[in-house]
Amino acid sequence: MTGVTGFVGQAVLERVLSALPDTRVAVLARPRDGLTGRVRIEQLLHKPIFDPWRECVGDDGVAHALHERVTVLEGDLSDGPPALPHDLDAVIHCAATVSFDPQVDHGFRTNLLGAVHLYEALRAAGSRAHLVHVSTAYVAGVRKGVVSEGPLSHAVDWRVEADAALAARTDVERDSRRPDVLDRLMAEARKDHARAGPQTVAEDAERRRREWVDNRLVDYGRARAHSLGWPDVYTLTKALAERAAEEVAGDLALSIVRPSIVESALIHPYPGWIEGFKMAEPLILAYGRGALPEFLGVADGVVDIIPVDLVANALIAVAANPPEPPPGAGAEHPERRGGRAYYHVSSGDRNPLSFRRLYEHVRTYFRAHPLPERDRGEVKVPEWSFPGRFKVERMLRTGERLVDLADRSVARLPRSSRTRDWLTRIHRERQRLDFIRRYADLYGAYAEAEVIYTDSRALALHRSLPEADRELFGFDSAVIDWAHYLREVHCPSVTAALRAVVPRRGSRTPEPESGGEGVLAVFDLEGTILTSNVVESYVWVRLADLPASEWPAELASVARMLPRLLATDRRDRGEFLRAFYRRYEGCSVEGLRRLVAEHAADMMLQRAAPEAIRRVRRHRAAGHRTVLITGALDPLIEPLRPLFDVVVATRLAEVDGRYTGYLAEPPLVGEARAAWLRRYAMEKGVDLGRSWGYGDSHSDLPLLEAVGNPVAVNPDTGLYRAARRRRWPVAEWDHPDGTSRLAIPVVRR
Repeated sequence: MTGVTGFVGQAVLERVLSALPDTRVAVLARPRDGLTGRVRIEQLLHKPIFDPWRECVGDDGVAHALHERVTVLEGDLSDGPPALPHDLDAVIHCAATVSFDPQVDHGFRTNLLGAVHLYEALRAAGSRAHLVHVSTAYVAGVRKGVVSEGPLSHAVDWRVEADAALAARTDVERDSRRPDVLDRLMAEARKDHARAGPQTVAEDAERRRREWVDNRLVDYGRARAHSLGWPDVYTLTKALAERAAEEVAGDLALSIVRPSIVESALIHPYPGWIEGFKMAEPLILAYGRGALPEFLGVADGVVDIIPVDLVANALIAVAANPPEPPPGAGAEHPERRGGRAYYHVSSGDRNPLSFRRLYEHVRTYFRAHPLPERDRGEVKVPEWSFPGRFKVERMLRTGERLVDLADRSVARLPRSSRTRDWLTRIHRERQRLDFIRRYADLYGAYAEAEVIYTDSRALALHRSLPEADRELFGFDSAVIDWAHYLREVHCPSVTAALRAVVPRRGSRTPEPESGGEGVLAVFDLEGTILTSNVVESYVWVRLADLPASEWPAELASVARMLPRLLATDRRDRGEFLRAFYRRYEGCSVEGLRRLVAEHAADMMLQRAAPEAIRRVRRHRAAGHRTVLITGALDPLIEPLRPLFDVVVATRLAEVDGRYTGYLAEPPLVGEARAAWLRRYAMEKGVDLGRSWGYGDSHSDLPLLEAVGNPVAVNPDTGLYRAARRRRWPVAEWDHPDGTSRLAIPVVRR
């Protein structure tokens, strides 16, 4: 067997181990994540599907089966033909990538060349095994009407298509490095991350390039599949794999089994067993969450679902009944002495389920058992009218345009909890629309299909089994009661994980743990601990040093600078600090320190967020070393210095006791903060993976990425979006009530 760690493969292996005690099985398993194939199979037998068998035979029985009945062969079919034993009676090839839209080279390498390598290895080993090739009913391609069990009729050369698919990555990688593509990606990255620094921009541009490559390879496969008459690269590669199997199998007996949409178990090992989300579950769950307002398919179209235990039973029955060679084939066609057989394991012919009936059963289930909705009670599922693909597409495009408009508008608003709430709503709506768009692209062809897969040969095989075997290994789809299966088996199983309402990840900031040797807690100042900023701090100390009569002129001077300064700040935080701190030229060093000591302490404590102060103290109580990194001038943060073990602030150059207006050293902003932190950690033996970081601005992104526990505090739009993508905690630290945006200093006497 191949693919035993997959959905269908697990079901077949469990049936062999539990119901065929005299059968030995060799399984091909590739090493993965540092685990050998043997270890992966040992871990596999602890999964829920094997629980009933384990309860029957006990741990000793499982160990005995592993030792006596299971042979693990290490190998990866994508890499080439593995070494296989020659004494196999049957080979069941389940291994495949079941994604509808893999990157084209990956899809061909796994689904097509993997099968070729397996059958080449069997022939090289001198095996006379019966080959059971697991395909899919949808290899028939995009068509209407009845599809019978038999060879596919197409003239596509699988070798030529495989060569082109494997070469596609080289072509796309080359195209991704063209100047026009790189310039566009750099412009997009610079727009989002300029304030964080040039390396952050470059890293994001490279991330975008890799995504561009991945998406192009997906588009390549989809376009090629469509041009040849298949809905996606998955069905194209499975169809070509059938043709390759027919050729490479040579004189070996070959049975091709084509299940339709494989879903949760009807009976065995227990009703509702499923692993992972298949084809129907994302749609069912999205409908139950109220995220699918309409359906783009045809109401009377058939959705061909088959429970996984019926598929497993069919594969075992097929494996036990190799096809007879055609009369005279050995003499006239020695390469075709082995017989060929084709089976559909499906329900649409004799027990059809329309999309409308599926919708009605699922709606009935969710009305009786609605999903919980966080903070809003229970989800009310929508009513579908099946308006057709055109209207659904129009509704989707309108929704996407409105979300884009809302996103651009909110991005221009000042930061606030309300702005972040709007961003959250926009993010959720975009996710919903993205799902619908992906659903429409992936499943549209299936939802609109008007095709019936006949299963007369599969039914004949089922009826030919002895009565005891039909009872144990039956696979007649007519036994499925859709109301019972959907309402009482499938839907309860796939929604079980959503029944418990849990806090959204990132909604709460974890608490610092004690035992913090070698752990830092790094804080930004402006916007994180204090509501003030460098402009307000300057205005405060400057007005405190001037008679009230000169305040209007000073305020007017600062106001004239603000538009240019804000534009500079959006472009480069370091450039903004250099430009603004020129206003301190000629200021007395001692005078500034005196003003801070006499007047600023109370103002800064009034402007500090109580939760920020408590957070710093909790870190110190946990044994963490607290660090303050700020673009504020060193004298201005003197009142907060006792809270921190290390303070890194901006210093101005001094001449004869007065500031020159120039910085004494480059400011620690953006990536410079992360660089300073890494050097400090290396010198002091700090574990950044356990350390904490707190920031409010998109320019703090490199600093937060450098620690293992980042927290976005009252973040601006850019940082909020980055935190949402990375699932970082977002903290709302309220500042004292009654504190004005500009604290008016005491007039100098």
